[in-house]
Amino acid sequence: MSIITSQQITKYYELYREIEVTFNKNVIRATGLETANIYLKCMGRQWPCVLYATSLKGAKVIAGLKTEHFEILKKANNLVNLRFSFKRDEKTEPISFFVSSKATAFSKYNEKNPDVYFISLTYTQRPPDDLIEIIGKLIEANLDAKKRRDERVIINPESIRKLGLASKETFIYIEAVPRKCILRDISYSGAKVLIFGIGKFLMNKKAILKIPFEDRREPIELEGTVVRFEEVEGRKDISAIAIQFDEGKVPMEYRMKLSDYLQHSHRT
Repeated sequence: MSIITSQQITKYYELYREIEVTFNKNVIRATGLETANIYLKCMGRQWPCVLYATSLKGAKVIAGLKTEHFEILKKANNLVNLRFSFKRDEKTEPISFFVSSKATAFSKYNEKNPDVYFISLTYTQRPPDDLIEIIGKLIEANLDAKKRRDERVIINPESIRKLGLASKETFIYIEAVPRKCILRDISYSGAKVLIFGIGKFLMNKKAILKIPFEDRREPIELEGTVVRFEEVEGRKDISAIAIQFDEGKVPMEYRMKLSDYLQHSHRT
């Protein structure tokens, strides 16, 4: 992971502060959000909540509120602190911090749960750099994935080091059958690998490519379809096959790692 500068933090804040990120399972996994450690704090009281979405200007949370909670909020002029907590692969301890906020709107979650509310929060000051970095990188990766969809990264010793790959040798599951393969190139939209076998017999088959990274215990899995094959000169037993990823299933973790590599490469 490249080191982020204060100039980049400022750029993220200026460019992306209005963009809201919804915390679905894919985003929670990519950011390392510790869902059990998110809560609102008001006048010394803590209320557990679910982080539904955030931008760099405000957030939406889901929380149970009774009459006593509304009374406390009224006394505090609706000023609260929202606690964030994120696990980071490179650190043993999570990153935790509070963001000063004001509750600006309340709406019922549903009729079956009359005490559960969507709460809209507006940040009363610029959030900590850690939040700007996490959300900024996420947004940047999504925008990059559209803009540089087919830009290929050739797998060589230098890109292996900068990407943080554990190895170029890995596994691809084709129709659920595991096969050893070697990464040739990767992009947001697909990958090319070398594999033992005759490529034409693998065409249009479903595949899951596993890409190992040094900072992860398990490889990132990318689902797709074999769309092309090429013969390898002088080797009838080896084929180069191209996998097109299922766009809606590409993990955010993969997009963020590729974005980090591409952004760093363009800056150096």
